[in-house]
Amino acid sequence: MTEVPLRIEAVGRRGEGVAHAGGQKVLVPGSLPDEDVLAAGSGERLRLVRVIRPSPDRAPPVCKHYGQCGGCQLQHWADAPYRSWKAALVTEALKARGIAWPVAPALDAHGAGRRRAILHVRRGGSAVTAGFMAARSHQLLDIDACPVLEPALGPAFDIARALGHELGDCDVAVTTSLGGLDVSVKAERRMLEQQQSHLAQFVHRLGLARLSVNGEIIATVTPPRVRLGRADVAPPPGGFLQATALGEETLARLVVEHAGKAKTIADLFCGIGPFCFRLAERARVEAYDSDRAAIAALAAAARTTPGLKPITASVRDLFREPLAPNELKHLDAVVFDPPRAGAEAQARQLGRAQVKTVIAVSCDPASFARDAEILTGGGYKLRQVTAVDQFKWSSHVEIVAHFAR
Repeated sequence: MTEVPLRIEAVGRRGEGVAHAGGQKVLVPGSLPDEDVLAAGSGERLRLVRVIRPSPDRAPPVCKHYGQCGGCQLQHWADAPYRSWKAALVTEALKARGIAWPVAPALDAHGAGRRRAILHVRRGGSAVTAGFMAARSHQLLDIDACPVLEPALGPAFDIARALGHELGDCDVAVTTSLGGLDVSVKAERRMLEQQQSHLAQFVHRLGLARLSVNGEIIATVTPPRVRLGRADVAPPPGGFLQATALGEETLARLVVEHAGKAKTIADLFCGIGPFCFRLAERARVEAYDSDRAAIAALAAAARTTPGLKPITASVRDLFREPLAPNELKHLDAVVFDPPRAGAEAQARQLGRAQVKTVIAVSCDPASFARDAEILTGGGYKLRQVTAVDQFKWSSHVEIVAHFAR
């Protein structure tokens, strides 16, 4: 295998060092800008053999599995340049769409750690392996602890292995909640009736709040709850939550600040309501999402939470049926927080409407920049863009932007 010395020029959008060899761009995971390294391999992606001259920004990784596990890409980078790089991902995405907007270094929203882990489980005979996939590989790493997670998720790996003994190959999502650990399993094979009874006992033995398998609730000891503003919400099994509690609080704070004195607000792609309930402390909110279970959870919490302005919750596929200008005309503000694909159809409808304030929340710089181009092309002015880092040491970045007519 040929080894080649390289000077690393930058860190690419997926967290890999970028260099040139023989006139071709190559990627070197684990390297940093201005480092001299020795790399090996063929093709575009090479393997870091040795750092010849390290960057002063190089930091010691916090996890013993770092470099093998595919969950983190950038534990070797000091905090300040790392957060500036995350902001630059957003700046460059906007620039590619003709929007010049320098974004400040990403806000650190790691907090106590990620409150959910999705563990892959594989059973081979009597042996069960549980953990995360190796970087760019189908190899499963057996892991006992992860420093990126909230401490309350410490038992997650043993829980996943125990479920693997019962159910075979599966994916196990373990989420912290006010009621305890909420466990949702996607198993490759159907359960037998005797397994359901055994798993119900398993829930009590391990002190879980709830266990569901393939969407079916096996047992609930204590209903899982999450606090969203003033509301206690019971999330559906496997329901979406922001990665960290501080991340959710940070995004929601920015959304509420940008909404200002708006009296009637639409919360689009609302999920179980992380923005909705906080906005409803000062404004009427119309919440929409295609996830029926999430809308049901939001509506149930809205009925039992005192001190809020009226909330309506509706099931609607906003990709296929975005709110049209005549449905938007009575609104003072619109918030949208779509999946990674973005909100292109809804942004086009907003471009034809006269809503004064639009707040875009995104987890993907490219789709955000496309939606921003649509909004600005429709007459909105970009007022503020904030990058938020709740997926620490990864290449993922959250974005909150304020657009105004």
